[in-house]
Amino acid sequence: MEYVKLGQSGLDVSTISLGTMSFGVPERGNAPWSLNEENSRPIIKKAIELGINFFSTANMYSDGTSEEILGRALKDFACRDEVVIATKVFVPMRKGPNAMGLSRKAIMTEIDNSLRRLGTDYVDLYQIHRWDPTTPIEETMETLHDLVKSGKVRYLGASSMLAWQFAKAQYVAERHGWTRFVSMENRLNLLYREEEREMLPLCKDQGIAVTPYLPLAAGRLTRDWNDQTARSESDQVAKALFVKTEEADRKVVERVAEVAANRGIPRAHVALAWLLQKEGVTAPIIGSTQTSHLEDSVSALSVQLTQEEITRLEELYIPHPLA
Repeated sequence: MEYVKLGQSGLDVSTISLGTMSFGVPERGNAPWSLNEENSRPIIKKAIELGINFFSTANMYSDGTSEEILGRALKDFACRDEVVIATKVFVPMRKGPNAMGLSRKAIMTEIDNSLRRLGTDYVDLYQIHRWDPTTPIEETMETLHDLVKSGKVRYLGASSMLAWQFAKAQYVAERHGWTRFVSMENRLNLLYREEEREMLPLCKDQGIAVTPYLPLAAGRLTRDWNDQTARSESDQVAKALFVKTEEADRKVVERVAEVAANRGIPRAHVALAWLLQKEGVTAPIIGSTQTSHLEDSVSALSVQLTQEEITRLEELYIPHPLA
């Protein structure tokens, strides 16, 4: 395993992060395909054995149970000072007013809830899950700065927004002497490359770490287009990602299969190697429901695609609706 700095911070993270959206109580939240605690723990343990020290979760994953499972596993399998825990805030965790968003009240409530579920007194990377158009960005950035100064949070990150929004947040923080974001968690894979237009150049210019989620496009890049899994059959959000560009996306998937066959390696290796070789990408977030899938992901670190292979993988892409 290799380790790199998270953007311009001094924080060392593994070049692969384990995402935990796949872990949680299946009956809670919106992920009935998630693994319960008994089945999640071996994957978390294997990640640590493989050298992964970067774990990405969110308060809303399986109604908070993902944080609980991750926290208990890390307490049993790792030293707290050696792992990097990232979680997120924005999505409503209950019904009623002040239940979501990035207001001072919501953030202050949710950081304490996340710390309780994770069983720790600080989070290494606290990320805003989405942009909140209903709360002044000054209120959000000052509150996040206060969390850093209180010791509850070490570093700040953002996820899934427009480049101008991210730039505005950074400007507001710098103008007031508040803590700036060190990372951007965005959707980037061979089937969705819109981030190449604005966000990636912005992050490169500003020294911001990029930690893409859905690097395998919810598994679409690892199997034949019509093959189904428990997640693909029940995850309506993932299904919606490919409806408008299905024909073009199918061709890209077939090209991944072609390159993988020529190499004699799994398709996941090809898709991850493409992402790992993209300039500015720091640590893709890998979701895994089997230890073998995790081992495959780590193996992709040793794959170096040629420029010709990269061109072949990219040439069939068409512009996608902005997500």
